[in-house]
Amino acid sequence: MKRRACIVVASEMTIRAFLTRHIAAMREHYDVTLVVNSPTPSLAQDLGGTVAVRAVPINRTVSPFKDLRCLFALVRLMRAERFDLVQSMTPKAGLLAMIAARLARVPVRVHTFTGQVWATRTGLQRVGLRLLDRMVAGAATFTLADSASQREFLASQGVAPASKVAVLGHGSVSGVDAARFRPDPALRRSVRESLGIAHTDTVLLFVGRLHRDKGVLDLARGFARLADQRPDLRLLMVGPDEQQLSAGMRELCGRHQNRLHFRDYTHVPEHYMVASDILCLPSYREGFGSVIIEAAAAGLPAVASRIYGIVDAVADGATGLLHEPGDVDGLVNQLQRLVADAELRLSLGVAARARAARDFSPNDLTAAVLGVYAGLLDGVRPPASIEAPLHGLGGSEPVGGGWYPRHGKRLLDFAAAGAGLVLLLPVMLAVALLIRCSLGAPVLFRQTRPGLHGVPFTLVKFRSMADRYDMGGGLLPDRERLTAVGRLLRQASLDELPGLWNVLTGDMSLVGPRPLLMQYLDLYTPRQARRHDVRPGITGLAQVNGRNKLSWSKRFELDVEYVERCSLPLDLGILARTAWAVISRRGIAQPGRATVDYFQGNVADHG
Repeated sequence: MKRRACIVVASEMTIRAFLTRHIAAMREHYDVTLVVNSPTPSLAQDLGGTVAVRAVPINRTVSPFKDLRCLFALVRLMRAERFDLVQSMTPKAGLLAMIAARLARVPVRVHTFTGQVWATRTGLQRVGLRLLDRMVAGAATFTLADSASQREFLASQGVAPASKVAVLGHGSVSGVDAARFRPDPALRRSVRESLGIAHTDTVLLFVGRLHRDKGVLDLARGFARLADQRPDLRLLMVGPDEQQLSAGMRELCGRHQNRLHFRDYTHVPEHYMVASDILCLPSYREGFGSVIIEAAAAGLPAVASRIYGIVDAVADGATGLLHEPGDVDGLVNQLQRLVADAELRLSLGVAARARAARDFSPNDLTAAVLGVYAGLLDGVRPPASIEAPLHGLGGSEPVGGGWYPRHGKRLLDFAAAGAGLVLLLPVMLAVALLIRCSLGAPVLFRQTRPGLHGVPFTLVKFRSMADRYDMGGGLLPDRERLTAVGRLLRQASLDELPGLWNVLTGDMSLVGPRPLLMQYLDLYTPRQARRHDVRPGITGLAQVNGRNKLSWSKRFELDVEYVERCSLPLDLGILARTAWAVISRRGIAQPGRATVDYFQGNVADHG
C-alpha cells in the first residue's frame, strides 16, 4: 500500500514552474494530493490525472481572519486524509501548512526555503517576518534550503539549526531541463525579429518580477550609462510589473528608452533567453536564482549580485561575473567587460551551459528529494548535503557506462600519452625545428576549443599555416595560408603530436569526437550536441571512416554513434585503423579543397 503525501503551495504557478517532474516521480511511491489556492480545472489532468487536487484559499497577503479559516481547513483536510508526509513551499503556504500538519499530527513535515523576504527589511518588520520563518522551521520536522549559502544564512540568523536544514546536491529546487533551455539559432532569429532587434545588437536580459528588491532600477541606471557608449545595446525586461516600475525605468533610461523592451509574464522564458546575450540579476535578495541556471543552459553568462543564493548559481569568473548589491558602478563595469568582449562572453556562456547540465540535473534533484522523504519516514535524518547519482546529460561519463568508459579509458589515455610523449620526443623536436626554419615563430598553434560537456580548453598543435593578410589587414583564407610544409605535416598527421599533452592533462582522449570550433556549439541539434558527452579525441570514428571527406551531418552522426558505443575494443580498432588511414593518406581534405569547409549549421551541409 502506498503512503500518502500532500504538497501545499499558494500558487499553481509554483507547481507548473518547479514541481511537475517532482510530482511525477512521487506518484510511483505515494498517493499524492496537491493543495493550492484557486487551481485551474485542468491541473490534475496536466499532471497525469493520478493526483488529487484540493482548493484551499491560501492568500499571499496577510489577513488574520482569512488565514485562520485557511488554517482550520488545512487541519481538517490533513486529519481526514491521514497523510504520512506534508511538503510545503513559499513563505505563506509554509507557515500555514507546517502549523496545520503539526496540529494534525502528520509524522513527517518538510518545508523548502527559497529565499527570505525579510533579508532586505529593517526594524520591526524584519524581526516579525524572521519570526514567522522560525515558526515554520519549528513546526517542520525537517527543512530544505535551495542553496548552501542560504542554509548558512538561515543558521546564522537563528531561523533553524544547521542540523535541521539540508541542501539538495549543488542547490536549486528542480534543476534545469537542458533539452528545453538550450541554444537555438533559428529561434533566436525569430524572437529578435518579433521584438524588432537586429541580429548584430547585444541584448541584456532580465527575467523575473519587476520589483525594487530585484535591483531593476539599478539595472536601468546601468543600462543608460552603457547605452551612451554602445548604440547596439538593448535591454529586455521579461516579467510582471508588480510595483509599476516600468515608467520609472523608462525615465531613468532617458533618450535610450526606445531600446528598452518590456514583456509580461511568460510560460516560455527560454524564447527570450536564446534571443539574448547576457542575463542580468542585480538583486538585493534571492533564493537560489533558478533563472540563472536556466539562462546558463541556454548558453548565457550572468552578471549578478554577490548575495546568498546567487553565489551558488554563478561561478564568479567562470560562468558569469558578480558585483556587490546596490553597486551600480560595479554592475556597469562587469557588464562593460562582457559587452566589449564577445570571446569572453562566449567562453563564460559555454562553461555556464556545461555546469548547468552537469550540476543541476532535474532527475538527480528529484532522486535526492525522494531519498530525503524515504529516510525521514524511516526515522533517518538526512545529511547537510544530499547527493544523487549522476546520469544522463548531467553525468560525466559516456552513455555506455561500464568500467572502461568510467575508469579504463582514462588509464589508457594517461599511459599511452605519457609513453608517446617520451618515445616521440625526437620526432617532435625535428618537426619543431622544421617549422621554425620554414614558418618562423611560434612553433605551436593554440586555440580555445570545447571539451567534455562543452567546457573550453586550450588545444595545442604544431603550426601549419603562415600569417598572410589581405590588403585590408584580414587573414587570407586557410587554403592560401597552408604552406607546403604544413600540408606535409597534416598528411602525416604530425601536426597532431602536441595533442598528446592535451590527452595527458585530461582535456582530451586518444579516441573521441574531434574538438571543433567554439562557435559551432550554438549550431548543433540536441542529438549532435551529444558529441560533447565524452572527451574530444585526437582520432575518432569519423576519422577512420573518411576523415574530412565526410559531410558534416555524417561526421556528427558517427560522433554520436561513438558516444553510444564507447568500449575498449572499439577504441583499439579505431587506433589501428587510424594508423592505416595516416599511412594511406585517405580523407585528408574534402575533394578540391586544401582544408575542410566551415560548419554553417544544419540548413546547408557542405560535403
